Amino acid sequence: MEIIKTGFNGLLVIEPDVFADKRGYFFESFNTESYRRVGIDFIPVQDNESRSSRGVIRGLHYQLKPHDQAKLIRVIEGKIFDVALDIRKESPTYGKWFGIELDSESKKQLFIPRGFAHGFSVLSEVAVILYKVDSLYNKAAERGIDLADPALAIDWKLGTITPLVSEKDTYHPALSQADNNF
Repeated sequence: MEIIKTGFNGLLVIEPDVFADKRGYFFESFNTESYRRVGIDFIPVQDNESRSSRGVIRGLHYQLKPHDQAKLIRVIEGKIFDVALDIRKESPTYGKWFGIELDSESKKQLFIPRGFAHGFSVLSEVAVILYKVDSLYNKAAERGIDLADPALAIDWKLGTITPLVSEKDTYHPALSQADNNF
C-alpha cells in the first residue's frame, strides 16, 4: 500500500497493492492494523454505497460535530471526480478543495478526515461508490455546501454535460454562509 499526501492535513490518497493475474485480481481494501501503522486511526462503523449515472453530482455533504465523519472512498464500478473541501476554520487550507479521479480500474482510495465536506461527479456511464465512515449518519447534523459556490470555483469535470443534482443539493448555502462548527 502506498500513501500519498495531498497538501491538506490528514487528507490522503491510498494506492493499495493489487495482485492481478489471468483469473482476475485480489486486493485488501481495508485493514485497521495496516492503516494504523501508516498513521491513519480510522475505525469504520457504517458502510454506504451509491450508484449514479453520468453527469450526477452529489454533495458537498458533511455532518456537524459531534456527529462529524471521516470517510474512506473507493469506486467499485466506473469513474468519478471526487472532491474534498476543507471546512476546518483554523486550517491553513480552509476553503480550498482537493479533487481526484477515482476509478474501479486503479483501485485508488481517498481518505477524508473529519472537518471536510465531500462530493463527487460521475464521469462514466455508471459509477458505484463505497464509502466507509467512522460515525453513524445523523439527520439532524447533516449539512451541505453549494456545489456551484463561485468562491470555490470547483470544476466538476463534466464538460458540456448538464449536471444532474438532487433537489436537496440545490438549496445548500455558499461556504461563507454554511452552518459550520469546525
